[in-house]
Amino acid sequence: MKMKVELHLPDLPEVPLSLGQPADDGRRPGQSSASRLPWHSRLRESLSASLPLLLMAVLLCATWWLVKNSPQPTGPAQERPQSSEPDYTMSEFSIERFDNAGRLKLRIEGLQMHHFPATDDVQIEGAQIRSYAPDGRLTRARARQAVGKGDASELRLLGGAEVFGVDGNNRKLWMRSEFLHAFVALQRVSSDQPVQVQHGGIEMTAGGLEYAHATGLLQLKGPLRVVLPPRVPAHAEPLASSVPAPALAEAWPMPVTQR
Repeated sequence: MKMKVELHLPDLPEVPLSLGQPADDGRRPGQSSASRLPWHSRLRESLSASLPLLLMAVLLCATWWLVKNSPQPTGPAQERPQSSEPDYTMSEFSIERFDNAGRLKLRIEGLQMHHFPATDDVQIEGAQIRSYAPDGRLTRARARQAVGKGDASELRLLGGAEVFGVDGNNRKLWMRSEFLHAFVALQRVSSDQPVQVQHGGIEMTAGGLEYAHATGLLQLKGPLRVVLPPRVPAHAEPLASSVPAPALAEAWPMPVTQR
């Protein structure tokens, strides 16, 4: 059996509701507050908002332009050839070098000196050299021209080259040639050209020489000619510089010419 049920609710009174009239601010419906600003203010705000993007775009364009216009290497870098001309010149000069204890070990004087950067060589005109050995012995040298290393550790004496000194026994030693190779740092002298030597009263000429100042060893190259001092009579006092002929023959086993 079906039943039909109806529910009746009393009518609610109608209450008028009013939200008030919107203020008349001159805006059109749907118009935002930003649209009320002047146009130049709105433009400034738009530029401020887009400024980072504009800067990035400018930097990107500048980077692209630099990469495009940068010069490209045409090949492997080549070193600039050094000039063969001297980079400096000194006139009427003197150079001194000292050891670690402050003692003078080398003095070079000359009329003029040129330095060549390509080889770090020096060329000295009218060279005058004074070299001191560790034991204090003085060796002097001179030549019309000297060419050697910039540190003066090695010098080639050219033209009327002469070396004066004393050996370990305090005997005078003199060498002369048109070419003498002086190894100043090693205290050695050599030559492959004819030389004249005076040592302890003995005069010698040879085709070359090797001399070590530290040991006093003198080696002469042939052809060799030796001139002995005159013989001393038996009743006379012998000269300090005289050397007996047999002793000389043992030192240099070559033909000896006695004057």
